[in-house]
Order: sequence, then C-alpha cells, then structure tokens
Amino acid sequence: MIDETHDAKRQSWVASANGHPEFPLQNLPLGVFSPPGRSVPNAQPRGGIAIGDMILDLRLALELGCFEGAAATAAEAASGHTLNDFIALGSGARRALRQQACALLSSDGESKAKPLADKLLHRASDCWLHVPTKIENFTDFFAGINHATNGGRRRDPANPLTPNYKYVPVAYHSRASSVRESHATVQRPQGQRKLPDEAAPTFGPCRKLDYELELAVWVGPGNRQGTPIPIERAADHIVGLGLVNDWSARDIQQWESAPLGPFLGKSFGSTVSPWIITIEALAPFRVAQPERPAGDPKPLPHLWNDADQQSGAFDIALEALILTRQMRERNLPPHRVSRSNTTDLYWTLAQLVAHHTSNGCNLVAGDLFGSGTISGPTEAGWGSLSEQSLDGTRSFTLSSGETRTFLEDGDEVIFRAHGRREGYATIGFGECRARVRG
Repeated sequence: MIDETHDAKRQSWVASANGHPEFPLQNLPLGVFSPPGRSVPNAQPRGGIAIGDMILDLRLALELGCFEGAAATAAEAASGHTLNDFIALGSGARRALRQQACALLSSDGESKAKPLADKLLHRASDCWLHVPTKIENFTDFFAGINHATNGGRRRDPANPLTPNYKYVPVAYHSRASSVRESHATVQRPQGQRKLPDEAAPTFGPCRKLDYELELAVWVGPGNRQGTPIPIERAADHIVGLGLVNDWSARDIQQWESAPLGPFLGKSFGSTVSPWIITIEALAPFRVAQPERPAGDPKPLPHLWNDADQQSGAFDIALEALILTRQMRERNLPPHRVSRSNTTDLYWTLAQLVAHHTSNGCNLVAGDLFGSGTISGPTEAGWGSLSEQSLDGTRSFTLSSGETRTFLEDGDEVIFRAHGRREGYATIGFGECRARVRG
C-alpha cells in the first residue's frame, strides 16, 4: 500500500536524509546496532532506524515518550538486541511504527523528537551494525534462472536445467550459525578439493573462492508445524529484504556435492546486509512477475496466484563490486563486476514461502531466505565469479589492471541495491560488504 510515507516531497529535519542515496525519509529500514560507548553508557546492541547518515535509537525514543499506542508496542519489541520479537508481531505493528517514525522524523510539522535529537540520534559511522535477527534457519534457494542455466551448461549444454527446475523452487537448508554481519572478515576455508585432472583429492585452502549475489528475504511471523501457508497469504509472511553474499568454495563444493548437494563448500560463512528494508517501504517498486517463456509449464495450483503474478515481483537494481588490496593502497574505487535486477528471478518471493511450507514445514520469525544468485541474461549481469570466469578457465581484468578468475586474499566484495521509480524517492539497501582473510 502506497501512502503518505512514500511521498517524495516530504523532507526530514535530519538534514543528511534529504536526497540521501540509501536512507531518505521514505525508507526507514530497521536494524540492530551498538552505539558508541561515549554517547550511551554501557551501550548494548539495540534496535534502530536508519535515517540519512544517522540511526534513530528506538530504545531511547521509547523511554522519552516518542511513540504511542501500537507504534509504542512495536518500538518496544524492536528495541532489543534482535528484531525477532518485532517480526513476530506481524504487518500491523510494522505499519504503525513506520507511520509514527515518519511523522517523528518529518520536517512538515511539530516533532517531539527534534528537540531530543542529540540523545536520539547516533552517527551511523560511529556504530557497529549487527545481524538484525537471531537466525534459527537459513534456506538458500536457486531462483535465479540465468545463474542456474549458466552453471548447468557446464554440466550438460543441451539440458542445463534439471527437469524439476520450472516446476518447483529448488532450495537446500544452509547453515544459520555462520551467517555474519557486513564488514566482518571471511576466512578462506580449507577442505577436500579435486580438479578433473587429479587422481585423488587433497586437503588444503580453497582455490576457487567465489561470491554469490543474492537477495536476503526476512521471514515472519511464521506458521505452525503441519500448517502450510497458502500462496494467497504467503506475501504476508515476508517482512522485508536485504542482501546476502553466499560465499562459495567452488572446488570443495564441486567435489562433495554428488549426491546430496552443498555442504562444507557453503557452510563456512555467509554475509548479510544489516538493514531490513521493509515490504512497506518497497511498495513503490512492486511490479508484475515477468511472463514465463512460451512452453514453460504453469506452476501447480499451490504455487499459483493471479494477484501475486500481477504485483509479487520487485524492480530492484543490483550491483556486485570488488575492491582489491592494491586498489585500497592506490585509493582507487571498487571495480563493478556486474549489474542485474531482482526481476531476473524465476519465482516470486511468495512462491518461495508457499513452497517451503507446502509439506507442513514451520517457519520461525527471523528466518532468512537467500534467493539464489541473481544473474542477468548477459555477461554484464552475471552475479558470481564462476560465471564470469567460466569456472576459472578464463580471467577478467579489473579497473586496476589486475586480473582475476576467483577471489584472492585481501579482496573485498561489495553488494549494493537500489529501488528507483519516477515520482518516488530512490531508496537503497546499504552495503553488504566483507573482506577475504587468508
């Protein structure tokens, strides 16, 4: 639902929010941060709202009487060290908090928060941003059809997609315990790896370390075990979106995956962006799901809903960039490797939810989905290095003159995402960023 909180003309008394490329007044994403100790004694992780270059401290705002009614209930649930309790409240609480937070931070009226700005706002650059929920479950889908096709061509050029791909949203249960916040370093994993020309496997550092550009889908409030979520209600269980880098040790993954799929090649780490961009903030960027190519099967009834097909996709531009050690030393900007869009997903997010629960599996507030690598239809949009380098058989050149097939120690991977639509304020997701440590 588009309402006054999306009005592009509204300005904030927080000066940095006006025209901010990521967090204008129209965004108001939620996350968990640790404020600097000098501004808040015994500062503990707590919920906050990003506004320009600042973070609104929900705990202090609540203590100082800035929220009322349902918004106060929501702010209390969101002010702890995770957002799980807030997510469990459902969409009504999110909307109430968004409405009052927008009014508090807007310059078009008397705001009870403005005189308290020195207490309520923290400079984001002085804070540490955490993973926003306690993630009990992390499911990684394979919904980017271009990525699936590119990988499948290396296995079987004539039949790159498995027979089930266009009938069912393929996924596997990934490792929740190793999901880390943006800016936390990633250790290059060790494991068994075997190249095709090697007689036997060896154990050692990953030689094909890769990234995967994925959409993070934050799930809630959940469902009871044994009670599937019907497709027409599935969108109600999507709280918001972010970005996730599903780091992949391709050599380990390729050797171990038959017959049961990814294991140690994936479980060593994933990086998630810190802010949950709520579904309410993303309303202006909803679009129809792209039509399936002629000849593709229509999904089975439990995965099909006309309303979801008409407005269940999102038009969000994505970028993947690399910043090497040499670039940092030379003060060079990161090199953009690819651009793609969430419209490149073959399945809607509601279809992912409906399929996940169709057997009675229960989702829990704060669960995380990865969409699967989102690659565009051409090389300029390929969202992993295994695609860019054709599994290491060719190198590509960075703006610094360096070449890569896969990631080297010291390389930093940066993901960015923005929703843009004429007549509406551009909103961003904030960066999903991490550096490889050898």
